[in-house]
Amino acid sequence: MTAGAPGPVAGSPDPPRASVYNIANALTLVRIALVPLFVWALFLDGTGWRLASFAVFAAASITDKIDGDLARARGLVTDFGKIADPIADKALTGAALVSLSVMGELWWWVTVAIMVREIGVTVLRFVVIRRGVIPASKGGKLKTTLQVFAIGFYILPGPLDPLRWATMGAALVVTVVTGVDYVVQAWRLRRSGDAAS
Repeated sequence: MTAGAPGPVAGSPDPPRASVYNIANALTLVRIALVPLFVWALFLDGTGWRLASFAVFAAASITDKIDGDLARARGLVTDFGKIADPIADKALTGAALVSLSVMGELWWWVTVAIMVREIGVTVLRFVVIRRGVIPASKGGKLKTTLQVFAIGFYILPGPLDPLRWATMGAALVVTVVTGVDYVVQAWRLRRSGDAAS
C-alpha cells in the first residue's frame, strides 16, 4: 500500500456482489444451449451441415473466452458462473469427442482418456474445495486450446488427417500431463489441510 493511502475503514460495507443475471452467465448458458444444436448438425449428411456444425462449435468455443474475460473485467464473477462455466466446457468438448467416436472418426480410447481426465479433475476440485481452490494453470489453458483446435480439425471436412492426428496427439499429451499435475496439487492441498487441522 502506498504511504498515506487510506486503508480499509472499519465497519465499511463489503462491495456489492455481482448479480447472477449478467452477460457473462448468459453467454455460458448460450454455450450449453448450443451443444445439442452442434451435435444435431454434426450427424447430418453433407458438407454444408458439416461446416454448419463447425460454425456452431467455433461460436460456442469463442463464448468461453468472451464470458471469462467479461466476468473478470466487469466484476461479474458469481458462484453460479464458477460451476456452470466448467460444466459448459465439458459438455461441449465431451459431446464433440463422443459424437466423433460414435461416427467412427476418432478412436474411442482417445475420447475415454480425455473424458476420464476432465471428469476426474472436476470431481477433485469439488472434493478439495473446502481446503482451497485449484487455479487453472497455463498448462490447463493450453490443453483447452489444443482440444478446441483438434476437435475443430476433426469436424472440418477435407483431407486433414495429418493435422488432425498431430493436434489431437498434442492435446492428449497435455491433457494427461496437466491431469497428473492437478492430482498432485489436490494431494498437497489436502495434506496441508490435514496438517493444519
